[in-house]
Amino acid sequence: MWSIVRAILQLCSFLWSCINKHYKNVQEFQTIRYHDFPLTPALHSRLELVVRKTLVLDLDETLIHSHLDGQPMKYSQPDFVIRVMIHRHPVRFFVHKRPHVDYFLEQVSKWYDVVVFTASLEVYGTAVADRLDAGRNILGRRYYRQHCVFETASYTKDLKTICSDLANVMIIDNSPSVYKGNPDNAIPIPSWVNDSRDTALLSLLPVLDALRFTRDVRSVLGRNLHLHGMF
Repeated sequence: MWSIVRAILQLCSFLWSCINKHYKNVQEFQTIRYHDFPLTPALHSRLELVVRKTLVLDLDETLIHSHLDGQPMKYSQPDFVIRVMIHRHPVRFFVHKRPHVDYFLEQVSKWYDVVVFTASLEVYGTAVADRLDAGRNILGRRYYRQHCVFETASYTKDLKTICSDLANVMIIDNSPSVYKGNPDNAIPIPSWVNDSRDTALLSLLPVLDALRFTRDVRSVLGRNLHLHGMF
């Protein structure tokens, strides 16, 4: 009797995981895409007058969310699993991709030199970035915890580590405290954990499309400092 009950529960669990995965895929394709129209001759000329800029992207709670093996399963099925060695111990992370992250990366890589900058350990950040990149050579430049500045019991990210000309670099990060040294170069984004309806990355595409034409990103982003305490 109990073996039958267990078999039914296992079948229900399997079916539910399939439904969740299918739902995530449906949500991904149903959302309206950003229309990247061809540039007019005037815009082409404008773009030739400015430097190609660098877009710095955080990982955790910005592009992905991950949780350790053994933690309570409060989430849908992960998009991928990574196995790394941390302090000589094998650790497994279940990683969930923020909705539309693949499309977002593909789009912004046409406009910017894309860089990953995470306060996480290199072994973890590398494994996550490799899976997000998926052989597309989008996330080739990467910076990790050792490139951060440790102060007041937390890590901060100095954008001069990546680009000496702050007029041409910006960062998207869910944690304002990590870019407190360069707020005029930051684009805040709400932290993401597991909301399949999230469209934050898509919402940033019009802003990023426009910023590539500016001479100094700080002339625009510096006007929005009040937004950094929102999330």
